[in-house]
Formats: sequence, C-alpha cells, structure tokens
Amino acid sequence: MAEEMNNEGTDQMPKEKSKKGAGKKKLIIVIAVAIVVLIGGGFFAYTMFFSDKDQLGESQQKIDKSKLKTAMMPLDPFILNLAEHGRFLKLTLQFELIDATTQPLVTEKVPQIRDAIITLVSSKSADSLASPEGKFLLKDEILLRANQAIGKDIFKNLYYTEFVMQ
Repeated sequence: MAEEMNNEGTDQMPKEKSKKGAGKKKLIIVIAVAIVVLIGGGFFAYTMFFSDKDQLGESQQKIDKSKLKTAMMPLDPFILNLAEHGRFLKLTLQFELIDATTQPLVTEKVPQIRDAIITLVSSKSADSLASPEGKFLLKDEILLRANQAIGKDIFKNLYYTEFVMQ
C-alpha cells in the first residue's frame, strides 16, 4: 500500500510539471507568433507608405538627370613632385560635369580645384599610385576635393587622359 501511494504521488508530480511546461511552451509560441505578426505588419506598412514615395522620387530624379546634358571640362596638365624625393607625376585630367550649365562656375573655381589637386597628389608616394587600386583611390579623392572646392556636387566623373610617373 505504501508502494501504491508512492507511485501515485510520483505520477502526479510529473503530470503537474508537464502541465506547467506545456503552459510555458504555449506562452512562448504565442509571444513568438505575436512578434512575427508585428514585424510583418511593420514591414508591410513601411513598403506601402514609404517605398512608393521613394520610387516616385527616384524615377523623377532619373528623368531630371536624363534631361541634363553633361559636359567635359579639361584641366591643363600637372607636373608634380611626389612625396618621395626625385619622383614626379605628369597628370592630365578631364572632369565630367553633371550639367553643362555649371561650366562657368567651374571655370571661375579652376585655381581652387588645381590647388586641391596639387596638394593631394604631392602628398602621395609613387608606390601608392602605381597600382590600379591606387589610381582609383586617387580619382575618388580628387573628385571629393574638387566638389568641396566648388561647394556642390557638380562633378560626375573624372578621367585620366595622361598619367606618367617617373
């Protein structure tokens, strides 16, 4: 009889624990489903309300940019000392302007642009400019500095027409 009571008592303990465990599992599942529904609803609301405006704005900007005629702006050649003693670089550039109507503004700012380029390139070493990655990095830095000299993003791209290092 004592054994029967022990068996009955032990049988009830796991059942109570399993009921508590099942309740916790159900609660976790409900919370997880609620989080997924909230995230999905947030994503849906974002795509419905914000992405349409962004897409319209982007398409309108593409149309506006396609109407603009780009222009090329050549600069006189640069012959510069590099950071290493006895190393020189002859560099000829052409800037591509976003809009041809900005060419008079760029013409006014050519001395500031040339100064920015001279300061930048003369601080570079021949090793850093010899690799293709170095040339791309220099191109990006020159575009950044030229746009800063103007005060607006006027330059679309930059082309090396001559790049000779000695």
